[in-house]
Amino acid sequence: MNQNFLKAVCAPVAATMFLISGPLQANAAMVPTEQVVTAASQASVAADRARVNAFLDREDVRGEMQRMGVSPAEAKARIAALSDAEVARLSGRMDDAIAGGSFLGAVVGIVVVVAVVLLITDLLGITDVYPIGPVR
Repeated sequence: MNQNFLKAVCAPVAATMFLISGPLQANAAMVPTEQVVTAASQASVAADRARVNAFLDREDVRGEMQRMGVSPAEAKARIAALSDAEVARLSGRMDDAIAGGSFLGAVVGIVVVVAVVLLITDLLGITDVYPIGPVR
């Protein structure tokens, strides 16, 4: 019974695959570099625009814009009016921004790093900032 069932199923599947793959042809041709670069840059610009629009769609960003008196619809319209280079630069600046941070957080971080460096150099006897260190 299994042999008959397999023959009944395999024959129509094989015939269907043959009929479907018959008219398909593969065409090979040289693709100009400009076409590849243009397609890649268009995909990159589309991804940058989508990323900026997704940022504007966040609830906390919308609330902050409304608090500042900017309507989200107006902000989206202005983003749509930006050139491709401006959108790429804006998307890059989003990467460079401190995640969840502020100017005060950056200043506190710098102060802590400087204090640790001064502590280490004081312990090594290079500076004399803190009243600790090697006995002289």
